[in-house]
Amino acid sequence: MNEAVTSTFPMIAVEGLRKSIRNGTRTVDILKGLDFTVPQGQFAAVMGSSGSGKSTLLGLLAGLDTPSAGNVRLNETAISYLPEDKLAQVRGKTIGFVFQSYQLIPTLTALENVLLPYELNSDSQNSDAGMTRARELLTNVGLADRLDHYPVQLSGGEQQRVALARAFILRPPIVLADEPTGNLDSTNGAHVLELLLNLNRREGTTLVLVTHDPVLASYANRRIVLRDGLIISDEVNPSPAADPQQAVTVAR
Repeated sequence: MNEAVTSTFPMIAVEGLRKSIRNGTRTVDILKGLDFTVPQGQFAAVMGSSGSGKSTLLGLLAGLDTPSAGNVRLNETAISYLPEDKLAQVRGKTIGFVFQSYQLIPTLTALENVLLPYELNSDSQNSDAGMTRARELLTNVGLADRLDHYPVQLSGGEQQRVALARAFILRPPIVLADEPTGNLDSTNGAHVLELLLNLNRREGTTLVLVTHDPVLASYANRRIVLRDGLIISDEVNPSPAADPQQAVTVAR
């Protein structure tokens, strides 16, 4: 059972969020005015078919793109129109991101990949603390014997576990995950999902996971469904699923 404790504090607040792009002579509306909040500690799944706008929404939540209108607030900070230097500071300290395609740096070892956000964003000059934290996280995801391995020497499942550890290195209050099991087989997908849920509970983060898969979304405390750039359903899940091994196997 997903027993993450939530509060009423809005860790994420989306206000009138719109995103449009130009396609030749016409304008395509991807997001058409979204309003919702995600309270501290909640695990929310954003669902929808291809083209529904869920990946665009995640990019806006992460500050990787600018909306056409509206705003995103993370931990009470409005991020959508910040100057890039200030946005980078907020993003570095507030968000952990888990990509479907891992996004590891090939010339860095597993340990160095996990340490990178700490070295770029931590105010602390205590490198020993960062090293201890990185080793602890890699041990927690079962990679204590892979610290000095480069990404090319790791399987897809192992690379995604490195990415999970990297996302949590700074104890961010928010973790965003974009189809984190999408490139994995059922066994590795189940293991990565289980690790993500365990890290989420242990660290007390607010987790937003984008997926097209209702089985993966069954683990969430809440399910937000998009269609054609609009929220068509937003429901609390009273009984999140409890067995990642079974659920991911069924989903494949």
